[in-house]
Amino acid sequence: MRKRKSGRWHTIYSIISTLIEEIAIAALLLWVLPAFGVQVPPWAVAAVLACFTVYAYIMYRVGHPTVLYGGVTGPDSMVGSTGTVETVDQTEVYVRAQGELWKASCPGGGLKVGDEVTVTAIDVNNLSLTVSKKSG
Repeated sequence: MRKRKSGRWHTIYSIISTLIEEIAIAALLLWVLPAFGVQVPPWAVAAVLACFTVYAYIMYRVGHPTVLYGGVTGPDSMVGSTGTVETVDQTEVYVRAQGELWKASCPGGGLKVGDEVTVTAIDVNNLSLTVSKKSG
């Protein structure tokens, strides 16, 4: 997988959203609950905010690596996937891989209808796959 250039936007978003959430929690503890007769001591407010800060930091550390790596899509995602031989003619072989029917070639040959194959390469210009017979 290739790395994206920057996850800085995720860091900034995480800091801003955590500050907004902490302000909301503090407002709830300091103004809303006392309006209903529930008094929260200052040390409890500090403890709740500290716990939420630790939680937000852990969630940031868990989620940040997923922001840095993009998923593999397009032709690169085909390589390594498996497929099934659908048609074998004297001149052409067709393989169903990832739900689509592809023209394919197998350097080793010897493919029969129903054989399981692994995609080893993709020729984007000719829209064809190079496959190998799945061992096992």
